[in-house]
Amino acid sequence: MTTRGVFRSIGAGVAAAALVATATAAGAAPDRPGEPNFSAGADGIGDPYFPLAGNGGIDVVHYDLDIHYTPPEPDPAPLEGTMDATATIELASTADLDQFNLDLRGLVAESVVVDGKPMAFTQTDNELVVTPRPKLQAGRNVTVVVEYGGTTIRPRDIENALYGWVTTRDGAMVVSEPDGSATWFPVNDHPLDKATYEFEITVPEGLVAVANGLLVGESTVDGWTTWTWDAPDPMAAYLATATVGDFVLDSYTAENGTPIIDAVDPSRPASSSANLAKTGAMLTFFEGLYGDYPFVSYGAIVDDDSVGYALETQTRSFFSRNANESTVAHELAHQWMGNHVSPAQWSDIWLNEGWATYSSWMWAEANGGTTAQQSFDNVLNISEASSYWTIVVSDPGPFGLFSSPVYTRGAATLHALRTEIGDEDFFALAKEWVVRYGGGTASTNDFRALAEEVSGQDLDQLFDVWLDTPSRPTTW
Repeated sequence: MTTRGVFRSIGAGVAAAALVATATAAGAAPDRPGEPNFSAGADGIGDPYFPLAGNGGIDVVHYDLDIHYTPPEPDPAPLEGTMDATATIELASTADLDQFNLDLRGLVAESVVVDGKPMAFTQTDNELVVTPRPKLQAGRNVTVVVEYGGTTIRPRDIENALYGWVTTRDGAMVVSEPDGSATWFPVNDHPLDKATYEFEITVPEGLVAVANGLLVGESTVDGWTTWTWDAPDPMAAYLATATVGDFVLDSYTAENGTPIIDAVDPSRPASSSANLAKTGAMLTFFEGLYGDYPFVSYGAIVDDDSVGYALETQTRSFFSRNANESTVAHELAHQWMGNHVSPAQWSDIWLNEGWATYSSWMWAEANGGTTAQQSFDNVLNISEASSYWTIVVSDPGPFGLFSSPVYTRGAATLHALRTEIGDEDFFALAKEWVVRYGGGTASTNDFRALAEEVSGQDLDQLFDVWLDTPSRPTTW
């Protein structure tokens, strides 16, 4: 993500194992040996930064979101839209459940149907609680259909930044890191539970709805246009988008064969999106570093409204008002580092932002700009008395996720590692990271272990001083 100031920018087996671990333990009923002991799935997946994000006991495989959206009336009407939607969710139970949750915030569920049968449910501020009957035994696959809707507003995260379904006068900007997807659909809202997606977004004729993946349909009936998008690659919920606005679509094929779909607000000057023309060259450059581009398409959204940052929404990066070259490189690199390989916990976010920032350093150097070594030196030249050094990069806390050190000290960590183990092992590590954990999630400990495996070196001191110590590194 690209910030507020600097940069803010599973495999089913892995997901199931993680989700089972966070569910209430289930086993044989003590008074009925061999029979399931049903219990409620946890109301959070187990991330200490966001206790109510995600849910225990379920593994979502696929979301089909059918959204009918009416933007606000012109000024001076309130900046509020209206959503009427249906979410069809294919999921597997990973524990014996008599109750399970989905995250939903600010919108109201009207009905819940499980495998064709209406179910009892309740709703709190952040949770949609479903009571399935019959109860769900571990390993059962079910289809959950939730009809929901209400008034859309401009939600804010714990740092008071706009996120989620951000209503605009001509539509909506949809950027949900870290836990904003619950503001627009019922969801298991944590990267541990990746899923595939389909979107059918119906908006007033003349507006464009842009989502992830490939555009597979557009039809207009009685003044309403339905835009259909297919996103078949596993995706963390915070990377999903359904941005609506006055956009011009530009579709082409990049030099590496990747289909590109850009959506640019025509009210923006041409200079605001000129750097998108470098996408093809960037794709080739990053494929040389990290391996083949991992998804079915790419592209960008450049909106006239602003949330104050960019976001690496999967296959379709989002830019507020302007897509500068460094940010275009940063968000594209995220498709490998952060999207294909996602953080196991939000404390691991430096792996997203450090890699994306370091990627932009390397792109700049390759194109005659500041070298990666110079950027590294600039970090080390920050005064040791600065509060910059008080952030623990490997554990920045929920209010430090998008702080400058997560980005630039994270990138400097990678440069220090590269210098220590040499280019051959460093870039072998980068590619193996993507191969081994692509499509899923990984942690800081996973990265440290893989770096030592690839290099054959003991790297504890390097990682300790760069990631875990709240002071400026001097030796490593």
